[in-house]
Amino acid sequence: MSTDVFMALRQRLPALSKAERRIADRVLEQPSIVVDSTINQLAELCDVSQASVARLCQSAGFTGYKPFRMAIASAITREEASRDQFRVSDADIGPDDSAFDVVMKVAYQEARAVEETARALDLVALDAVVGAIRDAARIDIFGVGSSGLTAQDLQQKLHRIGMSSYSWVDPHLALTSVALTRPGNVAIAISHSGLSVEVNDMLTVAGRAGATTVAITNFPESPLGVLADLVLTTSSRESRYRSGAMSSRIAQLALVDFLTVRLLQGSYEQANESLRLTYDAVQNHRLHY
Repeated sequence: MSTDVFMALRQRLPALSKAERRIADRVLEQPSIVVDSTINQLAELCDVSQASVARLCQSAGFTGYKPFRMAIASAITREEASRDQFRVSDADIGPDDSAFDVVMKVAYQEARAVEETARALDLVALDAVVGAIRDAARIDIFGVGSSGLTAQDLQQKLHRIGMSSYSWVDPHLALTSVALTRPGNVAIAISHSGLSVEVNDMLTVAGRAGATTVAITNFPESPLGVLADLVLTTSSRESRYRSGAMSSRIAQLALVDFLTVRLLQGSYEQANESLRLTYDAVQNHRLHY
């Protein structure tokens, strides 16, 4: 699937040099400066060398400044068209925005997170994770903060279709669990930044014990992404009123649904029976009118 230039820049931020990061931050904040500038002008605006601009273009997957510039122009046009659909002129939320503006901008941001995650997802990696989960005797899932909520959602979905899965919110319990894992089992670590020490430690221990390790992160070149055997990448953006922990959740949950449905496709009859039994089990605990 295709990855647009803004997504490529955001995902590679942790791996960029200081000079490249300065350019990338400026471009993401004000992408029109690329369209309006030569490589020399952009270098001057960012107080870096032309060579740093060229290296950033290569880091983002382009052969040079010209195709990078064209990709930026195309991405700006697509974003403007998408904002028009939601009737928002600016994606960021301001302190004086009306309730309508806030609702439409949040809807736009979340729709973009799901769309970009789907468009950039490595489908080969997705099916590899599905295969590993399907064959695993046990799946351990761990995340902290907002990512911990995603971990619990994935565990609940796997459990309901009859898979032996465990979600850990305590890092010590997570470590002791994966320390006893075996080859063929799966350990899934979820972290938006890929920098959470506890999450990275869990995946390291799981890998040493022989588990197939999976990372769900917004930054595939982060320490967590490097640790994992398989990486599933989300795409979400931060804004003034929506920190990474908030904006990443919808993309992570969409990815969990991609995984779950793909699992259901391969064992529908067995999984459907598990879903029916778990559904029936709670029916007597509902109020009837």
